[in-house]
Amino acid sequence: MLKYVKLEVRRTLRDPGFVIFGAGMPVLMYLLFTNVAGAGSDDDSWKTASMVGMAAYGALGAAMSTGTGIAEDKSLGWLRQLRITPMPHRQVVLGRAIAGSVTVLPAVLAVLLAGGLINGVRLGLWQWAALITLLWAGALPFTLLGIGNGYRLSAQTTGVVNTGCLMGLAVIGGLWFPVDAFPGWLRSLAVYTPANRFADLGWSTTHGTAPGATTIVVLMGWVLVFGSYAVVSYRRAARTS
Repeated sequence: MLKYVKLEVRRTLRDPGFVIFGAGMPVLMYLLFTNVAGAGSDDDSWKTASMVGMAAYGALGAAMSTGTGIAEDKSLGWLRQLRITPMPHRQVVLGRAIAGSVTVLPAVLAVLLAGGLINGVRLGLWQWAALITLLWAGALPFTLLGIGNGYRLSAQTTGVVNTGCLMGLAVIGGLWFPVDAFPGWLRSLAVYTPANRFADLGWSTTHGTAPGATTIVVLMGWVLVFGSYAVVSYRRAARTS
C-alpha cells in the first residue's frame, strides 16, 4: 500500500495545474477578503481568522479533488488494474485517502505563508506547527467524500458534484464569512458541519487553546460516514467496471 500511496502523491504533485490553482486560488481569495473587499480588513483578528478559514478552504478543495482524479482513472481502466492486485478494498481506499491528505499541504502552506509574510499575522512557533498539522490531518473526511464521489460517479459528474459540495460546505461552515453573521437556526446547524469543525481546529489553535471535545467527536463522526461511503462506492465500482 505504501508504494501505491507514493505513486498517487507523485502523480498529483506533477500536475502543475493542481499545484498552481489548488494553492493559488485560496491565497488570492484570502488577500482579496482581507485587503480589498472586506470591512474590518485592518483588524488583525479578522486577518488571522480569515487565514485559517481560507487555509481550510484550500485544504478542503485539494482533498476533494482526489475524487475527480479517481473518476478519470476509472474511465481509463485504472480501477480494473487495481482489482487484480492483492490489496483489499479498504486498503485501496485508505491508500488513496492518505495520498489525498498529503496533497492538501501546498494549499495550507501557501495561505499560512501569505498570512505571515503579507498580512503580518503573528503566532507562536508552536501555533504555526499545530496549524499545519491539524489542517493536514483534519482534511481526511473531505478526502473520503471526494473518493466516494469519484468511485460512484462519472468523471464529468464528479467534478460538478465536488464543486457543489466544496462551495456548500465552505459557505455553511463559515470558511468565507463568520458564522456569527448567520441567522440563529443556520448558526446552530453550522457547528455540526464538517467544514466548520475542521476550521475550528485552526481557530482554537490561534486562540491558544486545544480543540474542544465537540469538534473532535463531530469530525470523527464525519470520518466514519464519509469513509463508509467511500468503501461502498469502491466496491460498487469494482463490480461494475
